[in-house]
Amino acid sequence: MAFEHIESNPAKLNGQPCLVGTRLTVRRVLSLLATYPDRTELYREFPELNDTNVQEVLQYAQAQLPDRTAELAELP
Repeated sequence: MAFEHIESNPAKLNGQPCLVGTRLTVRRVLSLLATYPDRTELYREFPELNDTNVQEVLQYAQAQLPDRTAELAELP
């Protein structure tokens, strides 16, 4: 899957995935989303963010998680 708003460059932020043209890593944006549940306030504090790149950060994070099933132990 290609991401238009996320780049990973070894010469920038040690290769951490970040929003193109910013120094905001995917990890930082996820942390900000948890800290600022009101996106209006988030966008006021971080005007470089918008709905499009926040949505792509969420899609990128989801794509990094394995899709697996874990067996649960039966209770005695």
